[in-house]
Amino acid sequence: MTTLAFGLDAATYLAFCGAAVALILAPGPDTMYVLARGLDGRGPGVRSAFGIATGVLFHTLLAALGAAALFRTVPEAAAAVKYVGAAYLGYLGVIALRNDEFDPSVETESGASFRRGVLVNALNPKVALFFLAFLPGFAGQGAGAGVRMAGLGATYAALTALYLSVVALGADRLGSRLAETRVASALNYVGAGTMLLLGVVLALE
Repeated sequence: MTTLAFGLDAATYLAFCGAAVALILAPGPDTMYVLARGLDGRGPGVRSAFGIATGVLFHTLLAALGAAALFRTVPEAAAAVKYVGAAYLGYLGVIALRNDEFDPSVETESGASFRRGVLVNALNPKVALFFLAFLPGFAGQGAGAGVRMAGLGATYAALTALYLSVVALGADRLGSRLAETRVASALNYVGAGTMLLLGVVLALE
């Protein structure tokens, strides 16, 4: 039986990768957020994708340390984080609405999209609960479980970054093609509306 560097056999690791890909491909808030940012340009979209992948690593750390269990045992903590996340998405939507033209150069600070991507993912307690349920099933128990969980989380983050970068590049191409048409003036409102809608959905879940 082939064992990988972080202590998982190849069959288990491949099964995890298959399950992870299926889950990542399912449309969700992260995908919609990157799609909206990708319409603003390749840079903001890709940086948002890597920010969300970094958020995945944050949730992996919480799961490995057992801190994510707090959200399951103390619902009030999960609710508080959820509402903060919803408010943050709403804030991003309002900021986007203030930009009345579709202009990829409007973001002058390259790190802003990355940081926002991290927060969009990190402030969603459902992601923490998901990792708490999903990772241990493949990492198992006993010695080295934390290392195995870290390896699986890093894999999930890498797959997330890859897929969301493709989404961002696709959105950038779409935005570029529409940039010189009358549709261009509506693109910013589409992105802003998406973020506002995601905030409402997160708050109501």
